[in-house]
Amino acid sequence: MTILKPQTAGVLPGLALAGLGAAVAVSLAAVLPAMSPLLIAILLGAVCANMITLPATLRPGLTFASKTLLRIGVALLGLQLVVGDILGLGVGVIAVVVAIVGGGILGTLYIGKLLGVPFAQRLLIACGMSICGAAAVAAVDGVIDAKEEDVAAAVGCVVVFGTLMIPAVPFLSSVMGLSDSTAGMWAGGSIHEVAQVVAAGGMISGSALAVAVVVKLARVVMLAPVLAVISVRQRKEIGDGGKRPPLVPLFVLGFLGFVALRSSGVLPDVALSIGGDLQKIALTTAMFALGAGIRIDVMRRVGLRPLVLAASGTVLVAAIALVGVLLAA
Repeated sequence: MTILKPQTAGVLPGLALAGLGAAVAVSLAAVLPAMSPLLIAILLGAVCANMITLPATLRPGLTFASKTLLRIGVALLGLQLVVGDILGLGVGVIAVVVAIVGGGILGTLYIGKLLGVPFAQRLLIACGMSICGAAAVAAVDGVIDAKEEDVAAAVGCVVVFGTLMIPAVPFLSSVMGLSDSTAGMWAGGSIHEVAQVVAAGGMISGSALAVAVVVKLARVVMLAPVLAVISVRQRKEIGDGGKRPPLVPLFVLGFLGFVALRSSGVLPDVALSIGGDLQKIALTTAMFALGAGIRIDVMRRVGLRPLVLAASGTVLVAAIALVGVLLAA
């Protein structure tokens, strides 16, 4: 008879709840194609946390899901990326992607400083808005180990403003008379979550969706160098005292390794399919756990400044992306 170690047994209740939430989210996404399972999972987690008082026994498992499973899911995101597709965008569009991520992060950090938002909180929001939404928020948290309420606020902002961008970008693209290709590039360059980009791109056209996803995945690639820079900064701040983060987090190396593996063309379709399923399971489970940290009482304590910062960051990233794609086009 197998006996579970105390540490393993401790994570099972919360992990089981997060897994159940992920299963419900995937099921709902099947009948609500406009919503991604990741966003549904975040919302389900938040509703669960605010409707009932979750017992303390669930906390270890939810923490495991929001940190360890999240990192596994981010690493597996690399299987979606083919270097050739990114390079196929051309030097101009790649330069625009770098400007979106770099300008978005630096600009949002500066606005947050003016608003008096604490550094960790504004860094999480800046990366979430500029790179790839909640996955970027949690990945940065894995490097800087921010407060739970800061992570919850950043994830909440990603959900709110990313969702608002889904109808906004197609509508504004139509008003401005953008071509489908240009509108797709703008959607991929400005909207926070990959799933949100898919929803917005699909509302424009099939050709817009294709280019939107590639541009968005180019932004996802930027997660690796951004995390490396943050890690170096953390090491300098900590100095010789305290626990220093690795120069490049292990899950970032995993992400890059999976990108290289996918780009090599050696993986059969069945392996890519299994990897995609595992990535969906890991990220959806992690998103439910992250959503469970979004509590109304915590958001009230955080105040309105993160929302103002997130709104400003969303507008900034969208503006940089629009100018960039118009120049590139």
